[in-house]
Amino acid sequence: MLARVHHAVNELALPLSDASVIREQAAAKHLDPALIAAVIYAETKFEPRTSSAGAEGLMQIEPETAEFLAKLSGGYRFTTSDLGTPKVNVAYGSYYLRYLLEHYDGNEMLAVAAYNAGLANVDKWVAQARAEGGELTVRTIPFSQTRAYVQRVLEAQKEYRATYPRQLGLN
Repeated sequence: MLARVHHAVNELALPLSDASVIREQAAAKHLDPALIAAVIYAETKFEPRTSSAGAEGLMQIEPETAEFLAKLSGGYRFTTSDLGTPKVNVAYGSYYLRYLLEHYDGNEMLAVAAYNAGLANVDKWVAQARAEGGELTVRTIPFSQTRAYVQRVLEAQKEYRATYPRQLGLN
């Protein structure tokens, strides 16, 4: 009984759905499945919707970003309505995370910041921090919304690793 109550509390506080899709995309894109789950949590709490900016699905992919990713990945057919399908949405979001991680030499904090604020903004912030003799850190991210987002994702990543190791294939 206590185990069921604990599971129910986890599902409310830290939801997880489409774990098989997350595991599949994590393996295919060489990503931490807990990072994918954490981005989904920060974006939609696993309740897909369309944002005011037009971003869609679990990972809140904007149609323009999806078109860019489709071309980048060699895709030739893209339909905006496909972003509502978890398998497609998580594939695009995971591809974008992998792209950002490669751009930032594996730095998850910078990749997550760029997922939220855009590559151009983060590149500018990194260059400015380096010009001032330092590094961009979570505390020095200029946009408060992005700073909070990065903190939320990185904390959720730890929580997903601890709470759902079996479901995310981390055992």
